[in-house]
Amino acid sequence: MTDKGFAAAINCMDGRVQIPVIEFLRMQYGVDYVDMITEPGPERLLAEGKDQRSIESIRKRLEVSVTRHNSNLVAIVGHQDCAGNPADKETQLKQISSAIRAVESWNFKVQIIGLWVDQRKVKYSVNSGGLQTSLRGSYHLKWAVEDLNL
Repeated sequence: MTDKGFAAAINCMDGRVQIPVIEFLRMQYGVDYVDMITEPGPERLLAEGKDQRSIESIRKRLEVSVTRHNSNLVAIVGHQDCAGNPADKETQLKQISSAIRAVESWNFKVQIIGLWVDQRKVKYSVNSGGLQTSLRGSYHLKWAVEDLNL
């Protein structure tokens, strides 16, 4: 197998969403490896912009992924039943959109996408401007990943 490279995921620390996100990014975006940058409810943390210490930690870890592993894709992930961000789906989708804008401001030359993970198979697409429904193919796992097309 040829080495197709890395992507990075700013993902919740919840173990239920790690493998679905990795497998989704490998299948849908053709990467071999996914650097996981985890925090409880990272989309809320990035959207609110209040915890500068945690945000800077995420930025530094992403910088390592981009500069050392040459990641050119970054996924910002939210999920159903999140203990670190117990907000409803609509709120989390808005937070993911805001989080994308925050990460864009770091000026890494990467594609930034938003993903939603839950137990349904409906796909949603979110961008920094809001929510869009997407019919893009889903990857069916116990926990399904939705590309938010942010």
